[in-house]
Amino acid sequence: MRLLRMSRILAVGALAGVVWSCSASSPVAPGTPRTRVLFVYMASTSPDPNLPPSTDNCQRFVGSTHVHPSWRNFQVTALTAVGSDRWEVTLDDVPVGPRNSIQVADANACLTDPDGWVTSNVSANGTALVDVISAGGGRALAFTVAADGRVTP
Repeated sequence: MRLLRMSRILAVGALAGVVWSCSASSPVAPGTPRTRVLFVYMASTSPDPNLPPSTDNCQRFVGSTHVHPSWRNFQVTALTAVGSDRWEVTLDDVPVGPRNSIQVADANACLTDPDGWVTSNVSANGTALVDVISAGGGRALAFTVAADGRVTP
């Protein structure tokens, strides 16, 4: 019985490793040039103590404020709090040319979105991201970036 349980645990672990390695590859064509982009999300960096209990599941699901970049297969990437009302992250692997998207998740947004997705107050290299799309199982902000870092929403 113990041997059967161990082999199940090993099989699940191996399957998880295969799934992770498949999802870790980039959906962007090999050889696509990359550039650096500073993403800024203007919002409180403190948890909102006034969120109603009806948002508890959403808050637990979101956890810490973070982003999901499309070119990284929507892997979780942490945002850093900068002061009381600014989150940011610099990503140096943003594909130049193709349409990209980024999801922003914030537990404080659970009041306005049942999954905590953010679709406003986000910029990339100083350009407001305003093109809201469905992507990666949620709502995202779409954009393109040029080799010099200029962002077009």
